[in-house]
Amino acid sequence: MATKSGFISRASLGALAVSLFATPAHAQSSDQTASVGDEIVVTAQRREELSRDVPISVTSLGGEQLSTANVNQLSDTAKLTPGLRFDSQGPAVQPTIRGVGTAITTSGGGPNVGIYVDGFFQANTYLSDFDLLNVQSIQVLKGPQGTLFGRNTTGGAIVVTTADPSTETGGEVTASYERFNALKLQGYATFGITENIAFDIEGLYRRGDGYFTDIVNDDDEVGQYENWSVRTGLKAELSPAVSVLLRYIHAETDDPTTQLVNAFVDPNGDAGFFSKLSPAGQAVYGRSSSKGQPLVNFYAPQGAFATKPGEIALNPPESFRTKSDALQATVKADVGFADLTSYSQYRRDKSPYYGDLDASLLPLFNIFVGVDDETWSQEFLLSSKPGSRLQWTAGLNYFQIRDTWDVDASFGGAPFIDYGGSSTTTKSYAAFVDATYEVTDRFFVTVGGRYSHDIVDDAYFTINPFTTSYIGPNGEVVPNVFEPGTQVPVDKLKNDSFTPRLVLRYKPSTDSSVYASYTKGYKAGILNVGGLSQQPVKPEKINAFEVGYKFDNRTLQVDLAGFYYDYKNLQVSSYQDGAAQIRNAASSEIYGAEVQFRYRVSQAFDVYGGAAWTHARYKSFPNAPFYSYCDPAVSDPGVPLWCAPVELGGAGPGALVQTLTDASGFEMQRAPEFTGNIGASYTAQLGGGELTLSSNLYYTSGFYFDPAEQFYQKGYEVLSARAQWTDPSDRYTVAVFGDNLTDKRYQSQVLFNTLGTGAVWNSPITYGIELGVKFR
Repeated sequence: MATKSGFISRASLGALAVSLFATPAHAQSSDQTASVGDEIVVTAQRREELSRDVPISVTSLGGEQLSTANVNQLSDTAKLTPGLRFDSQGPAVQPTIRGVGTAITTSGGGPNVGIYVDGFFQANTYLSDFDLLNVQSIQVLKGPQGTLFGRNTTGGAIVVTTADPSTETGGEVTASYERFNALKLQGYATFGITENIAFDIEGLYRRGDGYFTDIVNDDDEVGQYENWSVRTGLKAELSPAVSVLLRYIHAETDDPTTQLVNAFVDPNGDAGFFSKLSPAGQAVYGRSSSKGQPLVNFYAPQGAFATKPGEIALNPPESFRTKSDALQATVKADVGFADLTSYSQYRRDKSPYYGDLDASLLPLFNIFVGVDDETWSQEFLLSSKPGSRLQWTAGLNYFQIRDTWDVDASFGGAPFIDYGGSSTTTKSYAAFVDATYEVTDRFFVTVGGRYSHDIVDDAYFTINPFTTSYIGPNGEVVPNVFEPGTQVPVDKLKNDSFTPRLVLRYKPSTDSSVYASYTKGYKAGILNVGGLSQQPVKPEKINAFEVGYKFDNRTLQVDLAGFYYDYKNLQVSSYQDGAAQIRNAASSEIYGAEVQFRYRVSQAFDVYGGAAWTHARYKSFPNAPFYSYCDPAVSDPGVPLWCAPVELGGAGPGALVQTLTDASGFEMQRAPEFTGNIGASYTAQLGGGELTLSSNLYYTSGFYFDPAEQFYQKGYEVLSARAQWTDPSDRYTVAVFGDNLTDKRYQSQVLFNTLGTGAVWNSPITYGIELGVKFR
């Protein structure tokens, strides 16, 4: 099938590159603790510090722990991080921390949780769930990080750190094979070109048949995927005081998983798809409750949709492809009184996808969205030298992204036609400083602040053949007078924000800390160009208060935290006929408590875990989007429940419509009240080598995918296990592993729309074998 993306399969090139040079996520199983024994070092305040001395709730994951839970992609870290979820809206991956996240997908939308790899911000949410290469550690920072990390970190930040090239020759190659014909090749190689110049190259190749079956033709390979990436690095020590690291990264994916939806079935009637209908309208349908009802067009015949986990019945094509290139330069210099770091990046990301929005074989609406991003960023970071009573970090940041969407649509199975599109160019300028003063040997005060100036410019939306009106700058309805294909400009949007931080910290002993903090978060304002609107959407603002206790004596590590958030101007989206409608519609209140621990029972036995309780509610949300079947008894076209007839472009009786409801007091979307995990790792001598047995159990309580409490996912658990043997030379490894060992099926996303409500299900139980070899 030819597609607009223009991608060419490069399996042979990917396999060759990876067989020589790819790397496992745990290739260098460092917990960033080499310099301080078993104590955990983090960079949550943009400088290296012991985790117990950092007044931020941080989950720090090293290589061994990532391996224990079979963490291969960034989203897998949720199994080890209480309070963190990785959800999707179509192919857009959107992390949520402590109930703070977003479901917005539009040009310039942006995340609520910032993702940083080696100091570089990953802006494109369609590329947020990436394979992990040569990872040393992952730190999940919970709560607003507006001072040190800036815009769009109202929920927190995820910081990924990888290894630098080394002049000491070494590397590792691994190969694994698992259920569903899944093959994975990874490897890493590093060596010195000269005494002061090092080079490394790494890569990954993954392919498999997927776990889906098309019930129309019994095709069990409809979910086939193929991903590959290569990353190179050149590090030069120009002098004892200056180093330069240059990196080039290329990655391609072809994975339709997020588009393989089936019909969401209302398990207990909470969706209420008949609750707003008149008695006469309910009589036409012959029911008053949607319990057990597949929430697609009511009159779709049996066989026109699938409902069981992993089964689909859709109109092709369904696909999601990405192509990404990044150039990065990191310069570090000792300038005498401080350490200076410069981060420079250019990225070009293309992430087109095809989807069937009615979640059935009915030829209602298929969509193509071609997302093309171009990103530039520059940051200068200045950090004080350790040893003085005053420790500080200051910086300047510039960020720019041009985010262009091309949209096509197919109706009734006809060829795709131009259905509009949109574009925005977002620029952000920021200056920040954060300083901690040691008042006494036990008492510390931290004060920080960041000033941000954000601009959204060069914005437009494109008129499609069905546009009869659009939203004007003040929210008014403007009759359309433009020809299809016309790019309607949207006025420039400017936002200024100051995000302060204040922390008081006391050390009862050298092994412990108590802290109380106030921080402010800020999600920049956006333009709703994807909703054919000239009206701007205001920034979100969050005031966060946290108290915590940390203890770490190298045998037992315990972190406790309690938090309270006042969250205003939430940017909320709803979806009608494939278009996103976004507005500031809610305020909320979030509070809760967390605990995480790690206990070294012996040199051979470690136990770790954590739990988070989060109470997240909308304080005021009077106009939340609510989905329903249309009412055949309504004759007034001005009533939202009206069944628009086919001759007027509607779907007639049985169609889905959007109305509004009061969600004040409801649970926030994607915010389970309880999440937790517990894991263990045991090492023993066997056959002259070392056998490591490890396992992790993750649990989440039930939650809603939407703000109106219509689409519910009940609680579930995920069990992972691994057994790995390393030979006496520490060169060769063999491992067997399994994920989702309880074979629990749950919905990984629900896509609600006025065309149909689709669900994507998680993978069933998987298991496999992995072989690895190291060389020096």
